[in-house]
Amino acid sequence: MMVYDQNVPILMLVFNRPELTSQVFDKVREVAPKYLYVAADGPRDQDDETQCKEVKAVFNKIDWDCELKTLFRDNNLGCGMAVSSGIQWFFNQVEKGIVLEDDCLPNNSFFGFCTDLLHHYNNDVRVGHISGSNFQDEQQRGDGSYYFSALTHVWGWASWKRVWKDYDYKISLYYHFDASFKAFPAHLPFASNWKNIFTKVAQGEINTWDYQYAFLNLIKGYKSIMPNVNLIKNIGLGINGTHTSADHPLIVKSTQEIDLIKHPVMFKQNVDADIYTQNKEFVITKRKKNLFSITWKKIKTYLSNGK
Repeated sequence: MMVYDQNVPILMLVFNRPELTSQVFDKVREVAPKYLYVAADGPRDQDDETQCKEVKAVFNKIDWDCELKTLFRDNNLGCGMAVSSGIQWFFNQVEKGIVLEDDCLPNNSFFGFCTDLLHHYNNDVRVGHISGSNFQDEQQRGDGSYYFSALTHVWGWASWKRVWKDYDYKISLYYHFDASFKAFPAHLPFASNWKNIFTKVAQGEINTWDYQYAFLNLIKGYKSIMPNVNLIKNIGLGINGTHTSADHPLIVKSTQEIDLIKHPVMFKQNVDADIYTQNKEFVITKRKKNLFSITWKKIKTYLSNGK
C-alpha cells in the first residue's frame, strides 16, 4: 500500500452538511495530516446557520498532532466564489496539496497516490492536475496505474501553487481563445458543448468554479493524471447536491485500491479515454453518436499523420 506523506497539506471545503463532512473527516483522520486547512461558506438562512455550526464542530474532533487553519465565513458567498476563494486561500499558503469537498469520500490509497505524484511531478510543468476519479468503467487505459488526460476531474484532487496562480474566475481569456478546439482532439467532437459552457461561465451565468479550472488546464496545455481505478466515491447525491443528481452520468459507486504506482512509459494524452468520458458526460443522442464515430475516425487519421 502506498504511504501518504503527512507533510503534504489537505484542504477540506465544507458548508452545511455535517453528516457528509464527518464521513470525509474520518478518512482524513485516518491518515493524520500535519497540516489541515478548512474553508467553510457562511449560512444562507437560519436553517443553514444551525447546520454550518455542526459542520464547524466536526473539526473539534482532531486528536492527532495537527496544525489546523480555518477560513470560516460569516456570510454566504455561494458555491462558485466560496470554493474558488477557499482554494486560493489554501494555495496562497502552500506549494502543493490535496483538495477534498465535503461529498468526496476517498479510499485508503487516494492520499498516497496524490502525494507520490505531487512529489514526482513537482517540477514538471507539463502536469497541472492529479485526480482521484476514474470514469472508464473498469477499462484499463495504457500500461501504467494512471493515464494522462486533457480533462479536469475534481471529485478529490491535488495540484500545485504553480498551477493555481493563473486561475481566473471570470475566464477573461476565453474571448481570445481558439474556439475551433482544433488543438484539442478529444474535445473537438464536443466543441459546441464546451463553447456553450465557457460562454456562460464568462458571462457569469453559471455559479461554479470547476469549469474555470478546467479552462485553465486546457489553455495552458497541462495534462491531468487519472488513476486507472476509481479512488473516490461521491456521497453528495440527490436533493442536497449542489450540481450532482443521483442519476449523474459520471457517478461511480465503488472504489478500488492501488498498491503501488506504475508510471506510464509514454507521456501522452489518452484521447480514447477522454472521448469516452465526455461521451458519457454530455449524453449525446444516437444520431450524434453516429456522427461522432465518423468524426473520431477523422481525428485518428489526423493524429496518425503527425498533425
